[in-house]
Amino acid sequence: MATETENIVDASNEDVNNDGIRERMARNRERALLLRKAKIVAHPYAKSDNENGVRGKVIKVQGQKVVDSGAGFLIEEDDALEAAMCTIAADPAPIISKLPVCQECSKEFKDSYLLQKFEYLACDDCRDNDGKHSLITRTEAKQEYLLKDCDLDKREPALKYVLRKNPHNVHWGEMKLYLQIQIEVRALEVWGSEENLLEEREKREVKRQETKIKKFNKKVKKLRMEVRSSLYDKTQKASHTHQFGEDTYNEDDDNYTHACTICGFEETYEKM
Repeated sequence: MATETENIVDASNEDVNNDGIRERMARNRERALLLRKAKIVAHPYAKSDNENGVRGKVIKVQGQKVVDSGAGFLIEEDDALEAAMCTIAADPAPIISKLPVCQECSKEFKDSYLLQKFEYLACDDCRDNDGKHSLITRTEAKQEYLLKDCDLDKREPALKYVLRKNPHNVHWGEMKLYLQIQIEVRALEVWGSEENLLEEREKREVKRQETKIKKFNKKVKKLRMEVRSSLYDKTQKASHTHQFGEDTYNEDDDNYTHACTICGFEETYEKM
């Protein structure tokens, strides 16, 4: 009687184990189908380490072989899953890259100096080093095109530049050289038109000349005062000290006159 009961228990356990295996195989098939639908391509560096050619690295977990699918989870290795994995793996799509087109000759090119350094679409054959593709220093760009630091660095897109050692003194800081044509385009963005740029440049030139004239007149006026003071000191041989009265402004000559209240000596001078 005990033997019959044990046989029933063993058969029941065997059925349970078979059911577990079937469920596990069903789950693996579902995973394989999901991978197939998602068209997941095996990692290009994965090796075919298992005997059946399943792409992925075979490792052991708790004594059981599993396949690292490269998709973030492990899959148990069985015949049905291996077949599914083999059908999932596919050749990667070809990389299609479009070559840049030169703005000057409208031809495609692979690479160029202007593209690398300034992101400017022009091939090496069309590069004009003495013309619009020449380089200009940061100082010249600011003076000639009336640009500010923010126009070069902050305004989008920020202009590219190359660094060169200062030819006047190697110990000075490196110079920033910009592409001439990009500076011209940025100046038009800032001032709106070439006419506005020229007009503003003329205004600043007039203002600069006026400032120079004012500085020159101020120096001449100071020199006159120094000369007159020296002449006045040489004549200080009088028997008394002059006591000058109120100043009188001469509008025509732009100067002042005051007279001594004792001897009547008059002195003309300019106020600084």
